Amino acid sequence: MAAPTMPQPSFLLANLKADSTTKPLLQRCQDLVKIIDEYPAKELHLIFPWLVESVFGSLDGVIMGWSLRLLHSRCSEYNIVLEFLNPSGPMMKLVYKLQAEEYKYEVPVNYLPGPVRACIQEGVLPDCPLFHNNLQFPPSGVLTPNIALNPFEFFVFNFAYCLITPKNFPQGHQGSCTDSAYFVLVDMYLKYFLPSEGSVPPSDSRGSVTAPSPRPSSVSFAGYGVHSPSLLKHHIFHQPSVNADPAAQEIWRSETLLQMFVEVWLHHYSLEMYQKLQSPQLALLQYRLSLSSMPSQPHAPPGSGTLHTYQEPFSPSEELVLVVRLLVKHLHAFSNSLKPEQASSSPSAHSHAHTSPLEEFKRVVVQRFVQQKLYLFLQHCFGHWPLDASFRAVLETWLSFIQPWRYTGEKSNPQPDQNRTIPDKWEPFVQENLLMYTRLFQGFLNRAVRMDLVNAKNALMVFRVAKVFSQPNLSEMIQRVEQLFLEPEHVLHHRQPRGYLTPSHGGSFLSSRQRVVTDMVFKVKSHVYALEGQDCQYTQMFGTELKAAVMKLIQIIAQARQTAKRISDQSSEMAASGSFLSWFGFGSLDPGSPFGGAEAEDSGECLRKTHEFLDRALENLCQIFKLNQNQLTQLMSSVSSSQDEAQSRQLPDCVQEAGGLVLTELGRQQMMNGLRRFDVQYQGDPELQPIRSYENALLVRLLYRLSALLNQRLSGSMSALCSRPDFLGRLGRHYLTDPDAAGRLRQSPMSLRALERRRQPRLSLRPLASYRTLLLLLAVYMLGALLSLGPLSTTALLLAGGFLFGVLMTLCGDKLKTH
Repeated sequence: MAAPTMPQPSFLLANLKADSTTKPLLQRCQDLVKIIDEYPAKELHLIFPWLVESVFGSLDGVIMGWSLRLLHSRCSEYNIVLEFLNPSGPMMKLVYKLQAEEYKYEVPVNYLPGPVRACIQEGVLPDCPLFHNNLQFPPSGVLTPNIALNPFEFFVFNFAYCLITPKNFPQGHQGSCTDSAYFVLVDMYLKYFLPSEGSVPPSDSRGSVTAPSPRPSSVSFAGYGVHSPSLLKHHIFHQPSVNADPAAQEIWRSETLLQMFVEVWLHHYSLEMYQKLQSPQLALLQYRLSLSSMPSQPHAPPGSGTLHTYQEPFSPSEELVLVVRLLVKHLHAFSNSLKPEQASSSPSAHSHAHTSPLEEFKRVVVQRFVQQKLYLFLQHCFGHWPLDASFRAVLETWLSFIQPWRYTGEKSNPQPDQNRTIPDKWEPFVQENLLMYTRLFQGFLNRAVRMDLVNAKNALMVFRVAKVFSQPNLSEMIQRVEQLFLEPEHVLHHRQPRGYLTPSHGGSFLSSRQRVVTDMVFKVKSHVYALEGQDCQYTQMFGTELKAAVMKLIQIIAQARQTAKRISDQSSEMAASGSFLSWFGFGSLDPGSPFGGAEAEDSGECLRKTHEFLDRALENLCQIFKLNQNQLTQLMSSVSSSQDEAQSRQLPDCVQEAGGLVLTELGRQQMMNGLRRFDVQYQGDPELQPIRSYENALLVRLLYRLSALLNQRLSGSMSALCSRPDFLGRLGRHYLTDPDAAGRLRQSPMSLRALERRRQPRLSLRPLASYRTLLLLLAVYMLGALLSLGPLSTTALLLAGGFLFGVLMTLCGDKLKTH
């Protein structure tokens, strides 16, 4: 047999490490396939942690691994990686082979998600059963505990953690594309372990794959609110025989995959949100632990230790949000693939003889596993994400979650998407996710009023939200659910018939209907209180307060429309006035502006799209909140009358301080919406501005050196001359200073020190380097030659003419300014 000739495990691992630096990826994968097929699990167990680290990278980000987030379909190694890591590929075969032997692999607690890590470090049992069931308390002398994961959990944890590990990517490479190998693998795993059609394929390995050990009876499945116990616990360990139901044996992989994705990706929330997330049982346990471990310390309220020491920085990337959106879309498709007769049955009915574990998993997957943490994740993104176009990824993730009807798998849509009425069968989903619609809509309103809506990308986001909420029957469903939440408690007790009598037990059909209404009210209230707490201050989406905020947004939209129109008109005028003479400097060139040309956001096409998006957003908002045409016309007319041309030239609201002008909150609003603006000027040395296309570069540099030398040697004489109050002082200020430029710079947000520096007298010879000036001088000298004047005579006439013009302007300057 070949077994005795095989090298020892230490040599096998050493050979693999050596090959990782010398052999190409294709040959390494082929060698690994042979090793996985031929070697027993006892020896593969020793190379598994190294192999996982070499593929996904180290948890601290030092080892890059295979850089799955940078591999795209254009790369030669793309197909090799997908073939090796796909759900039925060699790597997963190795996982199942080790899973059958019940090996465990330790992960330091330091690499767990922030909330879980904070709990463990404070001596509190973490709220997530996936981690607290595997927690390994360290021996004496070891400070950091570990968690022991089975091979499948260890593989999925490293795969999920790869997305959030900070990597030192090469310059110019960022993993944000949706065609990367990592993004495709996430899609593969979701479709394989959470199939919309059929069942989870059985694991392909030698021997049977054993599920994780059951949880102790003293530990409750409290990680996902007040729901029923874990499907894993119920369907595997409460069965008379595991082999009697193969589907029940395989469902643990689906649950483990989803739990790991949610725990690793959706743990970005603030201290206040973390406090809401903790269950009262954990807070009480922590309080008791703190009393027993620190008897000399003053008593602290429950939950004070961890909650006040944990504060995780907010750092989700756009790539992470895109992957979360993929997860949300797939979970909707997975949940909506539930058979109608099973979807209509009550989740609390334990008729498991007719319901497969996978079908029951579909019914509860969104609410039990995703809703709470996704709500906290999105709420924190709405409050902390930068006010730029990258927020579109967060926005689309939110809109995907609140539209589960888009992922039903129905091929025939006779009506267009925006005109399709949402069926009433989706009202239970709105009841279970009311805050996802109302509270996050309020969060978006707070962002929208601070965004630059003249930008087409920002205008598109406002249009997208307005379009989604204007779908027929959606606003009516939200209003009905809000009324259920606002139902007073005493009315509920009055309505509730004693014993919930049914018509067959002496009750009436009316009492049965009242029971249904009461159940719906409890469902909505439990959802809101679970996410926001019993003391939450709920703001109605269609109440007066939010309607006033919507009217403010409509006013800002109207202002942005007019600003976009004004910019478009100005761009058209500048384009019409331009000609080839601008090459010589005769066009409208601003010497205070170092860069020419309009930005991409100011192009005519972008402004046209902005106007279109804002117009349609106005229509949809009026449809959602039932605003009549008279209200809209009155609001638009008030905006038009207040925003005239004179107002557009005024400065934003600001205060003068030692460092210059400082914007107030009103000034920021005015600038973001294009109502007012600063006349931004070049604030550095005027002689050091970038060389223009209408200037000779060699002359600019030579004349700068000459003028710098003269200014350095004659600065005292020039300052003394310009400080004189008589005619010579005024004449010197005319030639050596630019009072008009100083007046323009007052309209620019620059410091007082820089403004004083610009007022210092100085000699500037740079205008002589302009092609326009050179052409004019050439024309004058040619005219002098025609009049039989030599170069010296022509130069003397030019200097005399310039001097006389300066004298005339000095004598008549004050009168002309007054006039």
